[in-house]
Amino acid sequence: MLDDILALWPLALASETDWLAALAQNDGLTGYEAPALPDAAWVLSGMYQRGVAAGDSVNDSQSRNEHPGPGWERLRWAELAARIGDPVVPQGMYPCHRCFPSWKRAGFGQDSVEWPAEGSLDRPTWDQLIRFLTAHSPQGPDTACLAYYNPLVTRDFEKGQVRSGRLGDAQRLFDNPDILYTPSNLWAVDRSWVVFTDYDLWGTKVCGPRPLVEALLADPEIEAIRLPWTS
Repeated sequence: MLDDILALWPLALASETDWLAALAQNDGLTGYEAPALPDAAWVLSGMYQRGVAAGDSVNDSQSRNEHPGPGWERLRWAELAARIGDPVVPQGMYPCHRCFPSWKRAGFGQDSVEWPAEGSLDRPTWDQLIRFLTAHSPQGPDTACLAYYNPLVTRDFEKGQVRSGRLGDAQRLFDNPDILYTPSNLWAVDRSWVVFTDYDLWGTKVCGPRPLVEALLADPEIEAIRLPWTS
């Protein structure tokens, strides 16, 4: 039941984000970007390419992507970058709609690629990330967490929303019936790691201890990259 999601993740005090606001030195309007703690890497949101059996393109950068369906397959950022000669993420930039300029300038095959959603991970990547964090947190699925949704995704431009729950129940936040985005921030209550998804970006920053980040970069399922200019 969708209502069970909100029962598992009850509302928490807005003041739970005070430490994040101080760390990020911003108001959290699009999410709180934490610095490296002491390391960080970006999980790149899923994009998909269409095969011969696929239906019409749904290339509209909608929030909270699902897999597009039969005939579509995952297109890794590194694969597309190698194909067209662009960097995975250009120097000095964040993962966003400005990536892969050569592809967009050429104007070919535009309807054969579904670009990532802005401000939200797709379901497969969200599930992979939660599985990864669970495996690398000492309390595993019982890790106490907080989730913050920025004012733009809550559609309450005065304030965001904070919810508390277990890491083992975090995959279910993808189906939050009230908000069609994955959380802007997710963090362990002990503040050992912080996840950040900006409203305008195609990727999610994971900040935490160096062994955690190195394991993330080596994970065979998740596509992650270090962007040192964002740390």
